[in-house]
Amino acid sequence: MALLDVEDLSMYYRISAGWVRAVDGLNFKIDRGRALGIVGESGCGKTSLAITLMKILPRNARIFGGKIVFDGKDLVPMNEDSLRKNVRWKGMSLIFQGAMNALNPVIRIEDQIVEAIRIHEPKATKAEAKERIGKLFELVGVDPSRASNYPHEFSGGMKQRACIAMALACNPKMLISDEPSTALDVIIAAQILRLLRELKEKLNLAMIVISHDLSIVTETCDDAAIVYAGSVVECGDINAIFKEPFHPYTQGLLSAFPSIRAQKTRLISIPGSPPDLTDPPRGCRFNPRCKYAMEICTRTRPALTEASKGHFAACYLYPNRKG
Repeated sequence: MALLDVEDLSMYYRISAGWVRAVDGLNFKIDRGRALGIVGESGCGKTSLAITLMKILPRNARIFGGKIVFDGKDLVPMNEDSLRKNVRWKGMSLIFQGAMNALNPVIRIEDQIVEAIRIHEPKATKAEAKERIGKLFELVGVDPSRASNYPHEFSGGMKQRACIAMALACNPKMLISDEPSTALDVIIAAQILRLLRELKEKLNLAMIVISHDLSIVTETCDDAAIVYAGSVVECGDINAIFKEPFHPYTQGLLSAFPSIRAQKTRLISIPGSPPDLTDPPRGCRFNPRCKYAMEICTRTRPALTEASKGHFAACYLYPNRKG
């Protein structure tokens, strides 16, 4: 059984113009020890998915349907107390986008991690929590003596490592990392991605890596889910998706991404803009931007079906393709 099984999940935001369908009928699974990359343009619902999985939604957000089955239990009907005691930090943990802003600037980093540990593990003493922090800092490659520093005394890469240490503080089974390379230079970003890979292998973590950067997903993940307008349009093994992308949106993303090995060619951008999610297009939501759009694409939304072994696509171009 998969560690995380998301079934037909929908979460909308209420704004003055109506309901924004940020996550709409989304499906995917993650097994223990596997890493899944969530890929898509800005505004496609990636971060909204992360906070929905953790159920840390703002007041104007509401889960309208579906299941979040984590370790055999559906989190959707679970109350706040149960989530705090049994799921958040202990079961799944989130590294927020932008470590520069994720830490409280007026509290020592050590104290912030101690607070997280003692809230979720009330029996842990302060001394035990501090001892654990030292081991966590060693694990993520930061000198434990720096734990008593304030965030402004850390570089961007060290802040990111501190956030990873905080996310691992209660030994979670799954780690969600939202745009792990934001605001980092390429050398530090490469170190953080290497660290995430090593932690996944060493701790047998399930991991979700959220990014609009395809290179990050290829570096860190075993599988990928391509998200467009709040829904998964293609998913499967990372190598299969990049070798033979089925969905026109995935093909467009790859065509817009430069290769350092292939012959130099002019990059091709995807025409148009992502849809207004208060009033999304009927049928396939990519149809207004798709050069292969057929009449059925404007009427009926395609289901995510197996186009080849273990490789799924929500597209009418591949209704019966297998093998």
